Amino acid sequence: MVVLAAGIAVVWERSGDDTAAPVATTSSTTTTTVLPTTTTAPPTTTTAPLLAWPALPGDGVARAVTTPTGVVLAVVRANADGTFLTQAPCGGEVTVTGLALTGANVVLDPGHGGDEPGAVGPAGITEKAVNLAIALETERQLEALGATVVLTRTADYRITLASRAAIATNLQPQLFVSIHHNAAPDGPRDGPGAETYFQIASAESKRASGLIYEELVRAFSAYDIAWVADSDAGAKYRPRDGGGDYYGILYRTAGVPAVLSEAAFISNPPEEALLADPGFQAVEAEALTKAIVRYVTTQDPGRGFVEPYPRTEPAGPGGGSDGCTNPPLT
Repeated sequence: MVVLAAGIAVVWERSGDDTAAPVATTSSTTTTTVLPTTTTAPPTTTTAPLLAWPALPGDGVARAVTTPTGVVLAVVRANADGTFLTQAPCGGEVTVTGLALTGANVVLDPGHGGDEPGAVGPAGITEKAVNLAIALETERQLEALGATVVLTRTADYRITLASRAAIATNLQPQLFVSIHHNAAPDGPRDGPGAETYFQIASAESKRASGLIYEELVRAFSAYDIAWVADSDAGAKYRPRDGGGDYYGILYRTAGVPAVLSEAAFISNPPEEALLADPGFQAVEAEALTKAIVRYVTTQDPGRGFVEPYPRTEPAGPGGGSDGCTNPPLT
């Protein structure tokens, strides 16, 4: 597929390799969830000229750091001895060494992790594992196009919403995408029931959510399965009582265009089977990559915007610091 964006031809080609790519593995800091291999379409590969991404800050200021164990932390202060005072994954502050990061074009946020599995499918597939696998593949595809990409969670460990958001607000990327997968639909749907949530006060967040929704639905529509959805599936918002965004990952990242993606329902057996397949994971990652490229290089408005129905049920548990243990940082 060829997309012309700001005078740049971006070409996506399907690989001729019929072997499924390995599922992303996690570090040895915590247990690893292994996803079963199925036989959906093979993973895609991104072959395209590098894009002219916006330049990163050239001031040399460390805004985040990658520790020797691969954990990304928001920097509070760079110390004279070469160490960094940072916001720890579970909250509070910790001094670490590591590789300084001055900025990013895209920050990807694989939801949940560690002892917070997120939604769990009927066959036992955990949302946390799928989220991370798709984030890693999206990172790979974007980096192949020249983007500087940072993940808020790089393996299977806990990290609070506040610490995730601090990474994004420190790095000030062009776009922040929190990757999740859904549960508890309203019922069947004749086609994919993808949902994307945008920041109420941000027109750019809204535009990005429409682009991500558009590309997810386009990609998923190739699969003839029994889809499910909420009746207001689409690109939308959720307000909290008193105004503002309901979801913490959106209101905590104010100032950075952010999107919460709920691409498919892991609670639906046919969709769970797709999400467990590395080939489908690559398809979802490719859809996210295309949407992000369109967001950065065009003024395309996106589509699929809907007026949400009022929601009273609380969001799933997790995201706080209670019971949280930091992963190894040295």
